[in-house]
Amino acid sequence: MKKYINLFNFSQKVNYKNEVLSGLTVALALVPEAVAFAIIAGVSPLTGLYAAFMMGLVTSILGGRPGMISGATGAIAVVLVSLVKDHGVDYIFATVILAGILQITAGLLKLGKLMRLVPMSAIYGFVNGLAVVIFMSQLVSFQDGDKNWLQGEPFYIMLGLVLLTMGIIWGLPKISKVIPASLVSILAIFGIVLAFGIDTKTVGDIASIEGSFPPFAIPNVPFDWKTLQIIFPYAAIVAGVGLIESLLTLNIVDEITETRGRGNKEAVAQGIANILSGFFSGMGGCAMIGQSLINISSGARARLSGIVASIMLLIFIMYGSSLIEQVPIAALTGLMIMVSIGTFEWASLKTFNKMPKSDIFVMLVVTLVTAIIHDLAMAVIIGVIISALVFAWDNAKRIRARKYTDDSGVKHYEIYGPLFFGSTTAFAEKFDVQNDPNEVIVDFKESRIVDMSAIEAVNKLTERYLKLGKVVHLKHLSPDCITLLENANQLIDVNVLEDPTYKVIS
Repeated sequence: MKKYINLFNFSQKVNYKNEVLSGLTVALALVPEAVAFAIIAGVSPLTGLYAAFMMGLVTSILGGRPGMISGATGAIAVVLVSLVKDHGVDYIFATVILAGILQITAGLLKLGKLMRLVPMSAIYGFVNGLAVVIFMSQLVSFQDGDKNWLQGEPFYIMLGLVLLTMGIIWGLPKISKVIPASLVSILAIFGIVLAFGIDTKTVGDIASIEGSFPPFAIPNVPFDWKTLQIIFPYAAIVAGVGLIESLLTLNIVDEITETRGRGNKEAVAQGIANILSGFFSGMGGCAMIGQSLINISSGARARLSGIVASIMLLIFIMYGSSLIEQVPIAALTGLMIMVSIGTFEWASLKTFNKMPKSDIFVMLVVTLVTAIIHDLAMAVIIGVIISALVFAWDNAKRIRARKYTDDSGVKHYEIYGPLFFGSTTAFAEKFDVQNDPNEVIVDFKESRIVDMSAIEAVNKLTERYLKLGKVVHLKHLSPDCITLLENANQLIDVNVLEDPTYKVIS
């Protein structure tokens, strides 16, 4: 029988056993990731571990998506490389604090809703590209300290342990789900290596994780305009990348759990976490889709697992470093490879013959950009831009005009489709100004004037008729359209019923 508690009055039922075991599994998986990302950024391993602890704890308590895990990430590390190289680690702390302020501002302004602009094709591409990135990053485990591929016995030992880990994660749930398969696989490989004295790479071979509680310190940088000029561009990128990755991860976890997170609350929590990370010697970070999927697949659905993962990570740093440094890399590599397999949206491959070609193109581009340059935020932005351009192009071709002349000799143009910046050229080509009679009616009942480019196109059309001394009546325009047209008083028939109430987007 499951026992539930209500943790910290968060209105979320928590399966205590699943949450604790999931948190422990995530904590073990966080160690090599945080160390690796710190090394990428050019800072000490503890800087990455402290960031993982602070980011995970704060977002688990305050975030808008229970079950999601945050920590030090590769995307943030890549942004900070040149900064630490040129100015030193204290500038990273200042940058992260400023990024946190920007993220809180974005959350308070409710900019999380902008994620609605990300098309599903871009999300599929993001997920698939991330799966490739996770998989490729695990291949480092098959290299020695000099980046040479393992040969002979060391290679086969590593491969065998990785495959055994994957086999346990795949097969154990078919037998029992009492204990998360990910945790069982790590403990099993750990036990086998210790029992048989197998010589294989361990966490300690990457770097030592021994440390103390994260020390509080105000970044040792000049508080002047020059410092702001240095850190602001980096802070803006860190804030943007962090929010994009976090909100996309939130959407993915929402889909898996069939629940709904709160994007703006998550943005504020990410900001608070980054601020505290900067003050407590951390490199900052954002949501981690790999660790989040480990957490969710292990049965976690609430905040407790993230809190446990963060606290256990701190315990590892302060008291358990000698033990954790003996954990075989093969176990964590196998776990992350299974995460990459589970992350890949295999169903998207079946849609190639069913989806529009433009969506397939966006999905492939986002996947390739994510996999090649490892910049997830840039990949998504590129996908959104391509989707927007395709959408604009498709809608630009939908402008139509039905033409006829009535018994009174008046020429009618009935416009269909949206009139916006992309369709203004085609709109202008519909009219035969030179050969039209002296009175023309242009009816927008089945059309919508969307933006200022459309207003300008209509205004230029009226000018062309005015120069020839012809009268044109523009019917079914919204009041703001009439106000903005320069020639409205002379040419527009405003005594038309059923004027629309839509507004021009300016």
